Amino acid sequence: MSDLDPPLLRATGLTVRYGDRYGCQDVSLTLWPGEVLAVVGESGSGKTTLLRVLAGRLTPQAGTLHYRDAANHEHDVFALPDAARRRLERTEWAYVHQNPRDGLRMAVSAGANAGERLMANGVRHWGAIRASTRQWMERVELETARIDESPATFSGGMQQRLQIARNLISGPRLALLDEPTSALDVSVQARLLDLLRGLTRSLGLATVIVTHDLAVARLLAQRMMVMKDGKVVETGLTDQVLDDPQHPYTQLLVASVPQG
Repeated sequence: MSDLDPPLLRATGLTVRYGDRYGCQDVSLTLWPGEVLAVVGESGSGKTTLLRVLAGRLTPQAGTLHYRDAANHEHDVFALPDAARRRLERTEWAYVHQNPRDGLRMAVSAGANAGERLMANGVRHWGAIRASTRQWMERVELETARIDESPATFSGGMQQRLQIARNLISGPRLALLDEPTSALDVSVQARLLDLLRGLTRSLGLATVIVTHDLAVARLLAQRMMVMKDGKVVETGLTDQVLDDPQHPYTQLLVASVPQG
């Protein structure tokens, strides 16, 4: 990331209402290539609503979202035809669900799950698909001998790593992660976080990670946003926000974390 790089993603005034309640209200952010941004807050703060808007999966009542693609063309995401948006979703964007079963096809093999995204991008050579799938299974620490097994036979941590492989195999530029470790045991969380940190750095992925865990934000993200009741109440460099929180809500979140 350089100060001269144009932003990859630029959101202005995003607002989503559910009846008389705001899912997110007047949220603006900018994300540069290779940057990791954490969005933190308690359940119901609007984090996942915001992530779904950034992924183009939920259209806001107000606000704009612009994305700069690999060809350096800037797109107004909500003005794109459905087909063009779906193409970005399968080529340049990755969306990792909290529950891996929401992001996997449980009726097909592990290898087919990872390979499907390559096929959707026009790769037709079976040997190349198989080789890339094996490479990515190794990269996310899955046994390649299980390439033809159903994800239903995998543990929760293995399913989450497979979902990550399925999303990253096509070389996306933007990753959107929704609480990717929260449903896992603590020891499995630690391994997965190490994996995510290594992948985001080695691939130069621009990443937005939604989490309620401040330790996850500190480990993975350069910048963070704190949300409460759909609004951003504080934003800044991760260490700065966590070590010297300014907003009373952020101070409460930081104070609630047990000190080692």
